[in-house]
Amino acid sequence: MAHINVPEGVPGIRSLVMFRPETGKYLYDLAEELLRGESPLSQAERELIAAYVSKRNDCFFCMSSHAAAARCLYNDDEEIVDDVLNDMEAANISSKMKALLNIAGKVQILGKEVSSADIELAKDEGATDKELHDTVLIAAAFCMFNRYVDGLASFTPTDPEAYKEMGKRMVQGYNLPVQQQS
Repeated sequence: MAHINVPEGVPGIRSLVMFRPETGKYLYDLAEELLRGESPLSQAERELIAAYVSKRNDCFFCMSSHAAAARCLYNDDEEIVDDVLNDMEAANISSKMKALLNIAGKVQILGKEVSSADIELAKDEGATDKELHDTVLIAAAFCMFNRYVDGLASFTPTDPEAYKEMGKRMVQGYNLPVQQQS
């Protein structure tokens, strides 16, 4: 049960946005720009960063919903998502993506944990300044989103099928009317 009076049975951040749509609009706009806007990182990679940071923050709702969106976006390579969430270092992803996820993981701990060596390694693997920027901002934003969802104890479904449907809707974008969001 949520800590505040939000619509009952409405999952995750959606219930919080319904409670305060005047602030929720900006959160959805931020998610839309970070995860669907122009970036050298694919939408699947950006959703994977969101899911990875959310898993590290132990935010089951955000991890599950963004992992579901990433699976949809990876299409036939959807197993990449679970591989990364289970063991990022052993996952079959590029060295550049591993370096970026390493940076995202350090941002999740504390931004100052990201070292010059981490940045140089990512650049050596081909990461651009924009990819580094987007990775850090996605990681930082998802720390906020995770704390928002869990700090107010919003409803978190346990049925994996619910997340599959959320993932399909999330791929459509984050600026849909609140009634269509999950």
